[in-house]
Amino acid sequence: MNNKIVETASDAPRASKPGRIIRDPFGRSITYLRVSVTDRCDFRCVYCMSEHMTFLPKADLLTLEEIDRVCSAFVERGVRKLRLTGGEPLVRRGIMNLFSSLSRHLQSGALDEITLTTNGSQLTKFAADLYACGVRRVNVSIDTLDAEKFRTITRWGDLKNVLNGIDAAQAAGLAVKVNAVALKGVNEDEIPELIDWAHGRGMDMTLIEVMPMGDVGEGRLDQYLPLSLVRSRLTSRYSMQDIPDRTGGPARYVRIAETGGRLGFITPLTHNFCESCNRVRLTCTGTLFMCLGQDDAADLRAPMRASESDDLLHAAIDEAILRKPKGHDFVIDRRNQQPAVGRHMSVTGG
Repeated sequence: MNNKIVETASDAPRASKPGRIIRDPFGRSITYLRVSVTDRCDFRCVYCMSEHMTFLPKADLLTLEEIDRVCSAFVERGVRKLRLTGGEPLVRRGIMNLFSSLSRHLQSGALDEITLTTNGSQLTKFAADLYACGVRRVNVSIDTLDAEKFRTITRWGDLKNVLNGIDAAQAAGLAVKVNAVALKGVNEDEIPELIDWAHGRGMDMTLIEVMPMGDVGEGRLDQYLPLSLVRSRLTSRYSMQDIPDRTGGPARYVRIAETGGRLGFITPLTHNFCESCNRVRLTCTGTLFMCLGQDDAADLRAPMRASESDDLLHAAIDEAILRKPKGHDFVIDRRNQQPAVGRHMSVTGG
């Protein structure tokens, strides 16, 4: 690994904002920032992207140094958890320099954790480096253990490569959580098998409902499988007890007696998680989305680039958080099959 710390504008002297915790109009403290470092991915999952995507030109992206600077501004304001996402974050050139630089906030105690959401394709290469940078948990997206079906869902993915990546992550000391999108008629019969496999390897698992974001060339109603139905089906096989565990995100967890493992449910449609939302999302272009399911956004790139001081950046953050809505309006039914928001999930960050 290249251990060179990224030299960033955030290392220059600037006005500090200690104690100014960010709170939205509903009194929710913003303690979790999800950062999409790239919109590019080496997969084309059917619920996330169209097969023939047009990606952003490199000139539109924040540099890694600028991503560090924005993340650091949020850490100053009370954010305790950073999650780097994509697209596929590990395909961005030089990404380990960013992890290495951000790790200084872990060492200082200003940040509780840096985590990663990945498709697993690059974990064999980067797992040990991630651990060396202070990452202790990763989420890996895997919707089936059938190699042919995996290729169909991801269009370009290789299941064996992802499984090898999970092996490498666990060998490096990383805790792995498996994320699976529940897809009607595709993997709904495999969900118990996925649970048994994940828990058998000491991994938590989270099921996710399809989110109506972007035109992916597929019918949303055809994909949508409500997790209320999935959970009802699982009761015939498992004894599930609700538990209060939280990992900083929207999942609600149960403990499965038969496996001893945790199973999470992320249900933006059947039961949204907005009342306790502590998150905002930064895109790779410097756009801040205050809600995953709304189009309102704020430009942080322009104020950051306008001054070496972060005063304008902090002012832009304050103004943006004042517009954070109470919740989203995700709906999928026969009258609402169009995306609730036009941007793809990979743009905002998975």
